[in-house]
Amino acid sequence: MTNVGAMLDTYPQGRDGFDRDLLVECIEACIECAQTCTACADACLAEDMVAELRRCIRTNLDCADVCDSTGRVLSRHTGYDANLSRAVLEACRAACRACGDECAQHAEMHEHCRVCAEACRRCEQACDALLSSMA
Repeated sequence: MTNVGAMLDTYPQGRDGFDRDLLVECIEACIECAQTCTACADACLAEDMVAELRRCIRTNLDCADVCDSTGRVLSRHTGYDANLSRAVLEACRAACRACGDECAQHAEMHEHCRVCAEACRRCEQACDALLSSMA
């Protein structure tokens, strides 16, 4: 359980341009995905075949950074900029797609990659849903 919804509800002004439930879901998915990707990269580094996982590690770390930034940007509403929100959501969706695809290639051999691929897919879908609601 997170405080994302509770914090959004305390905001003294409206949440311009966003459906509250989709926004909460997206922020939570971004936070979860950032953590999962960071942990997956670390688990990849602990594998004996680390050299074969370089691309996965890089993709994990890129996705974690993008998801973290997206969750943070979406958590702020003072001076809301719809163009910036769309741009970070599109970047997050792309990073999650790339990371999910990469981790899926290793999912049968590494459980951490399977878990990460699923988190990336959830975040990609949450970003897509929030983007669609903005159009």
